Amino acid sequence: MEPLTPVDTRELFAPLHAELIGLLRGLDNADWERPTVAGAWRVRHVAAHLLDGDLRKLSAGRDGHQMPPDGPLSSFADVVGFIDRLNASGVDFARRLSPRIITDLLEVTGRWVSEHVAALPLHADALYPVAWAGEERSESWMDTGREYTERWHHQMQILDAVGAPGLLQRCWLHPLLDLSVRAFRRTYQDVAADPGTTVVFEVEAEGENTWSVVREGAGWDVLRGAPADPAARVRMDADTAWRLLYNALPPDEARARVTITGDPALAEPMLRARSVMV
Repeated sequence: MEPLTPVDTRELFAPLHAELIGLLRGLDNADWERPTVAGAWRVRHVAAHLLDGDLRKLSAGRDGHQMPPDGPLSSFADVVGFIDRLNASGVDFARRLSPRIITDLLEVTGRWVSEHVAALPLHADALYPVAWAGEERSESWMDTGREYTERWHHQMQILDAVGAPGLLQRCWLHPLLDLSVRAFRRTYQDVAADPGTTVVFEVEAEGENTWSVVREGAGWDVLRGAPADPAARVRMDADTAWRLLYNALPPDEARARVTITGDPALAEPMLRARSVMV
């Protein structure tokens, strides 16, 4: 096993953006109204959310425009509520926009975001910490990685809704998973276990995709790789992994789609892990 290291996703933004615009240009009117795994959101809502996310990223990160919160942010739940309200208001505004306008605007804003993140220094302090990873301070590479996971999983929601093949090639999936598993630190923070106890997360996909959550002192750490004899192992395919980590797979359904060996009580928190703010 080896420690996690920074993941540089800056060069993935432009090609991922090109994939998105090609996808949206190929949709017909019925496709824009298809339901998605994102709760009540249809394809048009997800696309509108991506546009809103681009505009907020550019306004805050590039231009220094700060929108004060509408209440105290003293807990994780407070932050989730604030983000949910921002997301809802952004999507609601886009009700007046046509699919063509949303796509045309996304073509421009996505290019601007790709240029913006490409110029960011990897190790500068990020404007906001990545709270789902349990961080109170994040470096730029982690916040940029969070933005990559955000854009990737919403694009996957659209692909899934219209029955198109997912972006599960290693060039997209491995950096996504290597960032997403950092949510396990927060997921396991209240789980009691002896020092050295290890739970393995393994995704059946191209190349090596194995990580371990290890009890170290008073907390848990996430490492790449796996020991020979972990206390528990959770194995799943790539489609299950992204749905689980991005809140598109309830725990009961996840149990039916994963293979668990070892102590099921230690594996159970992994089925509740989310690499998004929920």
